[in-house]
Amino acid sequence: QVQVVESGGGLVQAGGSLRLSCAASRSMFSIVSMGWYRAAPGKQRELVALVTRGGNTVYADSVKGRFTISRDNAKNTMYLQMDSLKPEDTAVYYCNWATYSGDYWGQGTQVTVSS
Repeated sequence: QVQVVESGGGLVQAGGSLRLSCAASRSMFSIVSMGWYRAAPGKQRELVALVTRGGNTVYADSVKGRFTISRDNAKNTMYLQMDSLKPEDTAVYYCNWATYSGDYWGQGTQVTVSS
C-alpha cells in the first residue's frame, strides 16, 4: 500500500509564501499526472496545479504567476511553491498521484492566509 504524506501547510500573512511537499512511500509507476487540489470551507475541491507525465503543467487561473508545481522523481516527491498568497487561498490542500492503477491522495494540509 502506497502512503502519501503532505507537509508544509500553516498560517501566513497575505503576501507571504509557503512550500507544500507531498512524498510517496515508494516509486510510483505508470504515472498519468501529479497535482495539487484544494477545498475551501463550503466549496468543492478544485484543481490548483497539475503536471503531466510528459512535464506539461496546468494551473488554475486564480494562481497563475503565483504558484509553481514541481517534482523530484528521485525522492518520489512533488512540491507546490506558493508565493504572493492571498486570503482567498485559504483552504485544505491535497496532493494527488494519478496512475493507471489508481489515484493516491494525501491526507490534506491546512493553509491559512491572514489579511
